[in-house]
Amino acid sequence: MQWLHAGRVGRPHGLDGSFHVTRPNLELLENAASVMVDDRELEITRRAGTPRRLILRLQDHENRAAAEALRGKDMLVARSEAPELGPDEWWAEELVGCAVHDGARVVGTVRRLVELPSCEMLEVERTGGGELLVPLVSDAVREVDVDARAIDVDLRFLGEA
Repeated sequence: MQWLHAGRVGRPHGLDGSFHVTRPNLELLENAASVMVDDRELEITRRAGTPRRLILRLQDHENRAAAEALRGKDMLVARSEAPELGPDEWWAEELVGCAVHDGARVVGTVRRLVELPSCEMLEVERTGGGELLVPLVSDAVREVDVDARAIDVDLRFLGEA
């Protein structure tokens, strides 16, 4: 089963095992019944707060010490539980590791997706060393082929040609 990053366990909230979620992916957490934490699938037993300040509690974690023990750990949601994406939309996990090229010219490999206020960027580890940030906009990215694990970019647009 493939898993998608849904957020991270933050500081405890109250005494009942609830905690704040940092970097929440609301699309994934909105309808998820459970999350994977430390290779253990746990049912979400409480949802509270707001989208900006989401608070959760997980099964078998019913006190502040239990919530504190999870602090800083990643929460994952099964890909099969994720909502369908529209055309030209991808989950970050689908892009990480993709080969990046400009036509026949090899550029590097996607290291991670960086979320900025203006747009999302691909952080590309260049083949010869160094890194390149590629905005996920149509002028910079010609094609994304997740099945082939390849992304075609326009280095000229990026000022790299």
